[in-house]
Formats: sequence, C-alpha cells, structure tokens
Amino acid sequence: MPANHTEVEKRLWEAADELRANSKLKSSEYSVPVLGLIFLRYADQKFAEAEKKLAKAGSGRRKIGKTDYQAKGVLFIPEKARFATLLNLAEGTDIGKAINEAMKAIEAENEDLKDVLPKTYNALEKGLLVSLLKNFSAIPITEGIGMISTVKSIETLHRLAQSLKMRKASGRRLQSTSKRF
Repeated sequence: MPANHTEVEKRLWEAADELRANSKLKSSEYSVPVLGLIFLRYADQKFAEAEKKLAKAGSGRRKIGKTDYQAKGVLFIPEKARFATLLNLAEGTDIGKAINEAMKAIEAENEDLKDVLPKTYNALEKGLLVSLLKNFSAIPITEGIGMISTVKSIETLHRLAQSLKMRKASGRRLQSTSKRF
C-alpha cells in the first residue's frame, strides 16, 4: 500500500481484508456494513462533541434532550447506540443484533433516517464485527475533517470494490490459463 494513504483509507483496506477473509460477502457488498459503522462512528463523535458543549452551556434547570442536539445540527444518539457502548459489549453478547438495534434506535430518534440505516449485521460473524468495530474506533474523526473523511471513504470503498473485482477476475484468468499448459 502506498505511503500516501490516509488513516481512513488504511482502515478501509484492513476492513476489506477482514471481510474478504471472514465473510461470504462479495467485494461489491462491503460498503453496506462498512459505511454503516463509519456513519455510526462519525455520528457518535459529533454527538459527544455536542454533549460536552451543551453540558457547559446548560443551566441545570432543565434536562438536555433530543431537540437540543438537533438544534445544533447533530443526530441524537441513544446510549445503546453509542459506538463505545457497542465496542465494550460483554463477550457473550450477540454483537450483530446489538448493532442492528443501535441502528434502529438511531432511526427511531431521528425521523429523517427512518428505514435508511443498514440492519444486516447479524449476518456477519461475531469475531468479524468485533474486529471491524475495533478497526473503526481508531479512525481519527476530528473537527472539520470528519465529513470530508467520510465522503472520501465512500469514494475509496467504490475504488476498493472495483479493484477487488479486477483482482478476482484477473486471478480467474490466470488460473484458467495455467490449466491449459
């Protein structure tokens, strides 16, 4: 991998390697679980930043709620949908189900997202999901570049899927050619 790849791109390649080795997904299907987790990581980070600002600005007379976050242009993320909550689930927990429930909870609190977020994580193996969560927890999402990184991630995933398709097709051609000799 060239040295000029960003940390996000590095993490995406690692995720693709994990998915290729440990799932039955086609390379063109990687984007759904990956982008869902990146979205969750980004939304959670923005929620945490808003939470700190609201706590400092609050008077203590009224409880800070969903509308306060939305007024700041931030999605409301329920505790069970927080990235850290998912990352720290007990070992015996059905992580796929927990991620699906997290996505449903975000949709329930943010009506604009109803029926938009992926909820197919239970189709992936638990170890793979743990690995993906840990991988994406290391993505640096900082003020100002978080959205740019996310958009760039989408573009990178598309290029990644195309590249993996070409590698796979190229491998098939090489195998069929070698059988002739």
